Amino acid sequence: MTRIIKTGIIQQRKTDNADDNRSRLAAAARRLAEEGAQLIVNQELHDSLYFCQTEVVDNCSLAVGLPSATTDFYSNLAKELGVVLVTSLFERRAAGLYHNTAVVFDTDGSEAGRYRKMHIPDDPAYYEKFYFTPGDLGFHPIDTSLGRLGVLVCWDQWYPEAARLMALQGAEMLIYPTAIGWESTDTPDEKKRQRDAWVTVQRGHAVANGLPVVTVNRTGHEADPSGATNGITFWGTSFVAGPQGEMIYEAPTDEEAEAIVEIDLGRSEQVRRWWPFLRDRRIDAYGDITKRFID
Repeated sequence: MTRIIKTGIIQQRKTDNADDNRSRLAAAARRLAEEGAQLIVNQELHDSLYFCQTEVVDNCSLAVGLPSATTDFYSNLAKELGVVLVTSLFERRAAGLYHNTAVVFDTDGSEAGRYRKMHIPDDPAYYEKFYFTPGDLGFHPIDTSLGRLGVLVCWDQWYPEAARLMALQGAEMLIYPTAIGWESTDTPDEKKRQRDAWVTVQRGHAVANGLPVVTVNRTGHEADPSGATNGITFWGTSFVAGPQGEMIYEAPTDEEAEAIVEIDLGRSEQVRRWWPFLRDRRIDAYGDITKRFID
């Protein structure tokens, strides 16, 4: 039942130079491919700084079409390396209509599928509702030559419904490109609580669905252009958890990291036999889950 996927993780700092960001990402991908990576996962919005700290209409010029020269770049990279490549792009769908979109390229460079971020936050320094229209493609796994990938994006990682819907459609792993960090005024204890909660909830998705989870976050400090805050220090900590929530790999908080992690997709079969959560779900009693709140 063993089925190993050598998964490459790229955790990086970002600059305001998209060409430089793409070049460094490609160099890291080439190193990982040389070491045997079959699947390479990148962080959220990896071609730019995290521009959502402020509400500035000119930032919409960072968006790219699908297809575009940018997708050609990543398509060619996937084909060159013979890997499945998970990217995270600021999609320009039409004038004034933008999405936060994960695009997956297969080993031949073809687009295997895309996912538009469904849950859009609107918090201090994370003003994503200003930029991103909520996704309209639903929660559907993407079929690749390596298997069926449940690709979600960042804020989606806090929602058990999203993970469950991917699992119910046969996703073999959950993948979360991410951009999350600390504001400088938070106390050390509060920072620890936030990061621990972030790891814990995703490990919970692994346990509840009997699936491995791959989460790739950015690292480094990015200033707030408005000066209203002290910016965000992204907490890195990219990680891979197995189908029982066991930690297989964890990157440092404050350094760039590249790693190849062996994920056994076959292990989920046995874990789900031990813990048959899907068998025991009371689907006859869950109708209220679609309500906003039950008064």
